[in-house]
Amino acid sequence: MIKTPLKAYADLEFLNSADARILRVLAEYLEPESRFKKYNIMDTIVFFGSARIKSKREANDEFNKIKTANPKTTPNFATKLREAQHHVKMSKYYEDAVQLSKKLTKWSMGLGLNENRFIVCTGGGPGIMEAANKGAKQAGGYSVGLNISIPFEQFVNRYVTQELSFEFHYFFMRKFWFAYLSKALIVFPGGFGTMDELFEILTLIQTEKIKKKLLIIAYDEKYWKTLINFDALVENGMISKNEMNLFQFCSSIDQAFNLITKHFEKNYLKASMKKAPL
Repeated sequence: MIKTPLKAYADLEFLNSADARILRVLAEYLEPESRFKKYNIMDTIVFFGSARIKSKREANDEFNKIKTANPKTTPNFATKLREAQHHVKMSKYYEDAVQLSKKLTKWSMGLGLNENRFIVCTGGGPGIMEAANKGAKQAGGYSVGLNISIPFEQFVNRYVTQELSFEFHYFFMRKFWFAYLSKALIVFPGGFGTMDELFEILTLIQTEKIKKKLLIIAYDEKYWKTLINFDALVENGMISKNEMNLFQFCSSIDQAFNLITKHFEKNYLKASMKKAPL
């Protein structure tokens, strides 16, 4: 019996080959676009931040476990205790992300619009990402998780809305969806990945590849100014003084919430509110 050849779109060996890479890239554009349309997601608020920051409860449990251990029989006890203390300190950012996300989600749900506006969006993993998705879920709203397949850290947290949970292979397509739908970005403390995301978006705005009014907030001015000497960038002529206006610092939940909601009301809601049902 002659075997019927597979159609190209059903041939998994071909689809996973180097020759079909462009099809896989297009799939990571078209499939999310289809789902966003299905669930009427018009735009997002993106939360960036470390995957390694723990919740207050988890950090305290870790600290108490080490604190009550026997120093003589626990290898590197002093180092582990210091690390646990630091995790407790950093857990403040997790809790702040939960509360900010919750407030923003409640606010957006109360706008009375037909579209799903200003939906919380994260990388879908642990840490700050989990915190933001958790806050949106506590408020009873949708949240997006743009997960990426990497060898460590990344898994989809349980607070992402299942229908809006995505798994990407290509970093650049994941970054596209972060940037394309966002109207505001809140950047919590983080490492290489967080800084990569922050500076790529700033570069796109600086070079006018992103032309929309995109609000960028670096959360906790002290943290970011300790990490990066922005003044030195200006003083050495690497950026202009005006380019420091491409983003703003915030150091409290209320300050960030007020900046974000006022930004939306000024730039994105005037026309929509006129169409809103009475």
